[in-house]
Amino acid sequence: MWAPDDVVQQPDDVAERLVAGDRDALAEAYRRWAPLVHTIAVRGLQDAHEAEDVTQQVFVAAWNGRQTLRPGPDAVPRWLVGIARHKVADVRTARWRAQRNLQAVGSVTRLEDVRHDEEVTSRVVVAHELEQLGEPRGTVLRLAVVEGRTAAEVADELDLPLGTVKSHVRRGLVQLRSRLKEV
Repeated sequence: MWAPDDVVQQPDDVAERLVAGDRDALAEAYRRWAPLVHTIAVRGLQDAHEAEDVTQQVFVAAWNGRQTLRPGPDAVPRWLVGIARHKVADVRTARWRAQRNLQAVGSVTRLEDVRHDEEVTSRVVVAHELEQLGEPRGTVLRLAVVEGRTAAEVADELDLPLGTVKSHVRRGLVQLRSRLKEV
């Protein structure tokens, strides 16, 4: 269990041993100051699981960056506290970015919903206007334009001459264009 006396480093060589790459010094630093680092992480993150991760990250970062440690009184706990604060800030920044990204995805989804609604509305309007063109012009345009069939396919299906189908398409498009401008 962590005791306040452990924070103040007694005259020893933990810092020098860490800088030299002594793994036992890292284990000793972890034993002595992991509770302090964990407390900082819990207070900063309000999440015990994330605090555990941050505590581990602090000691990994300390080992990897041990050359930056300057031995001296209270050097190791001060150094670890600084690393912990930076790691907590990194996690909080990552949370903020994730939240911002979720909000952005939500707004894109809403835009897609609006576009979908506009597309459905447009289809309903076009279907209504095609009905207003009458027969067979409305059916010819629906098959040719909406369903993408060729004039020959429409002529075969409706048993109409090819020239008549082409004429209905051309005249129907002109009528439809003018009717949609009014809408």
